Amino acid sequence: MTTGHVYIATSLDGFVAREDHTLDWLMKQKTEGEDFGYDEFIDSVDGLVMGRGSYETVLTFENWIYTKPVLVMSATLGPDDIPVELKDKVEVTNETDPAKVMNYLDEKGWKRAYVDGGRLVQSFMRAGLVDDITLTLIPILIGKGIRLFGEIEGDVDLKLLSSQSYGSGLVMNRYEVTKT
Repeated sequence: MTTGHVYIATSLDGFVAREDHTLDWLMKQKTEGEDFGYDEFIDSVDGLVMGRGSYETVLTFENWIYTKPVLVMSATLGPDDIPVELKDKVEVTNETDPAKVMNYLDEKGWKRAYVDGGRLVQSFMRAGLVDDITLTLIPILIGKGIRLFGEIEGDVDLKLLSSQSYGSGLVMNRYEVTKT
């Protein structure tokens, strides 16, 4: 089955975005010349799975930033909601069950999926479909917003694989999700 992999940044107080999904706090970080292993990570996946909120946020960027296929999970969006210039890059599914989405991606030949977006990561974590998490801590407190990790039914054991600090003050930790 396709495996899920998270590569995401949070504020020091654990938020991935403001309540309105904006990332202004993230964009003001000075990180020239640092890619935080993103290129290597993105080369390791077949594509991205993201939620509607993350998708709509990315649409506000000046340019489409992804070179890999993107599958958007949304109960409200449909194929007609994809801009013409992205029709060959973005697919929308109304499927809300992460396991069924991973089965679909497996049928498409995907081995590794980049799972992106706070609430979507939460649902994939609850379903036990995340193998590892690369989490970059941004040295800022934003007070409220969309949490990366919401309530969980039980402990999720993580094994630290690596930790690296950068001159910009960001700290990147990579964890394996321990499956028992």
